[in-house]
Order: sequence, then C-alpha cells, then structure tokens
Amino acid sequence: MTADDVRRALVRISHEIVEKHGGTEGLALVGIERRGVPLAQRLADSIAEHEGVRPPVGSLDITFYRDDLSQVSRAPVLKSSQLPFDLESSTLVIVDDVLYTGRTVRAALDALVDVGRPKAVRLAVLVDRGHRELPIRADHVGKNVPTSRDEVIKVHLREVDGGEDDVVIERRSTNGETDAEAAAGDAE
Repeated sequence: MTADDVRRALVRISHEIVEKHGGTEGLALVGIERRGVPLAQRLADSIAEHEGVRPPVGSLDITFYRDDLSQVSRAPVLKSSQLPFDLESSTLVIVDDVLYTGRTVRAALDALVDVGRPKAVRLAVLVDRGHRELPIRADHVGKNVPTSRDEVIKVHLREVDGGEDDVVIERRSTNGETDAEAAAGDAE
C-alpha cells in the first residue's frame, strides 16, 4: 500500500465506524501500542473532519498480556495505557495495524477487562493478513492481504518510523530474517 492507499483506507474505515455506530455519541478509539495509536489518532481526525466531532482516543499497552512475552524480548519496553474517557459508557473501537493470529487482539481484550467493562468492543485494522489462531475477526479492514506464513507484513507510519507511510510484504528467509534484514546484513 502506498501513502495514498493508507490514507484512503483510513478515511473509508472512519466512515464505516460512524455508520456502524450510528454517529459519534459514546464512541471512543483505542490504539494498541505502537502503530495502532497513530492510526487511531488519524481515524479520530478523519471522523472529526466529516462529523464535526472528534471521538476521544486512548492507547493500550498489552505487553504483559501477551502469551509470547518471553519470545518478544528479555527486557520489554513498557508504555502506559491511557484511556481518557469513561470506559463503561463507551463503545470502543480497538485499532491496530495488522491482524494476523488474533493473539494481540486477545491480549488487548484482556487488558481492557482489567480496567473496566465497555458497552461494546469492535476492531479496526489497516491490514488483515489471515492465518487466525483464535476466533477473532475485524469489523473494519483497510485491506485484506492474503499471505503465506513465510511472509511478513511491514507497516511504516510517519509518526513511528519517519518517512512515508506504506505497507510492504517481505519474505522470511530460511534463517528467519526478512529480505530487508538480510540485505542490511550483507551491506555491513
């Protein structure tokens, strides 16, 4: 996806969210740290542009709710969750960049339940790549991208990565590196 593709997908998702919710009253967006947060901010900005009301946006750190924490990092970097709205009276839209196995979303749901009980929870993702391991599906999808398990979806956002927005598919080599990581190693 190019930067324009990402922008168009987010505008479409913002319209879908408002339509499904029936307006903006009681609507809140929650981005999963890291790339879900700027995506949630952009969705809120887009909703404000066409509805005149910007829904509140929160962030959710799911680090300690992951079932693969020991595989992710020896010293995970923690960010604080911020939910600046009344959870119990809100319909939340969890926002993330890529939906793959469903384990990240399960961790996000676990983290939310520890804080409170929202009226309803929906899911919006920029890319759905398939290969679910849990019975989780997105309510709003920017793009469905069929992939093989040896491919990796890389989402680049200007807020997190600098540069231009884009989404690329990289193939994982036999040693577990992606094409870009292998090329970087060759260049050293």
